[in-house]
Amino acid sequence: MKLAWRNFHFDFSQRTYVMGILNVTPDSFSDGGAYFNKDSAVEQALRMQDEGADIIDVGGESTRPGAGKISVKEEINRVVPVIEALAGKVKVPISIDTYKAGVAEAAIQAGASIINDISGLRFDPEMPEIAAGNKVPVVIMHIKGAPKNMQKNPVYKALIPEIIDYLHEGIRIAGDAGIPDNMIIIDPGIGFGKTVGHNLEIIKRLNEFTGFEKPVLLGHSRKSFIGRALGDIPVSERLEGTAAAAAIGIFNGANIIRVHDVKEMAGVAKIADGIKRGFMTCLS
Repeated sequence: MKLAWRNFHFDFSQRTYVMGILNVTPDSFSDGGAYFNKDSAVEQALRMQDEGADIIDVGGESTRPGAGKISVKEEINRVVPVIEALAGKVKVPISIDTYKAGVAEAAIQAGASIINDISGLRFDPEMPEIAAGNKVPVVIMHIKGAPKNMQKNPVYKALIPEIIDYLHEGIRIAGDAGIPDNMIIIDPGIGFGKTVGHNLEIIKRLNEFTGFEKPVLLGHSRKSFIGRALGDIPVSERLEGTAAAAAIGIFNGANIIRVHDVKEMAGVAKIADGIKRGFMTCLS
């Protein structure tokens, strides 16, 4: 399984890829405000690239549980200056983490080349055409509800089948808009309308998503289910839990892990790949 676009080429048969999270927001659940300044954001992105990030994922609106919306204009004002500054400095692709077509279009014009849409192409009907027209890969993620209400008692009759159905529909929407089948990445949406038990079950059964024959992205880093599972520990103490979930997720089929702690998780990925694929992977 491969993903090739512009000057980038990912071969998922060889190893797991690492997506580094860059929150250009004042209120992210994990590092809100730390990289809200353009210079600090650029510095962090370059650091993540040096530490092993294969993708830099830039987001300008917090999608933590309970988060409200900001305007397209405000989101563009947050992300575009950072992407423009990074485009000439990083060698890895830049992803724009947004569900708004206007933001995605502006980010691509600034230098981004992946769209990471938490709504799975549902919240903005113009998003599929933006991805298709710009010939960029798109991450189709599952979400139940919206960030403002998604964690208010999420209930499923059949967790995995319902997520799979949602992703199938997202893939259909993408195809109808002209997005090639080989430019789609899927994400089961850890933490987006799921309980602790739901999140753990998704990681345990992640191999059931490999039937799509598309790269699977796991976005679990530092999330509240880890904190709760370990006794309500704060975000700053969730590194080990994040690492454990990453290793098991990789073994169960994750092709991309979306993380805050790039250096540590790149090491986890290398060892997990070595165990899963053969020790020579660790030496490459």
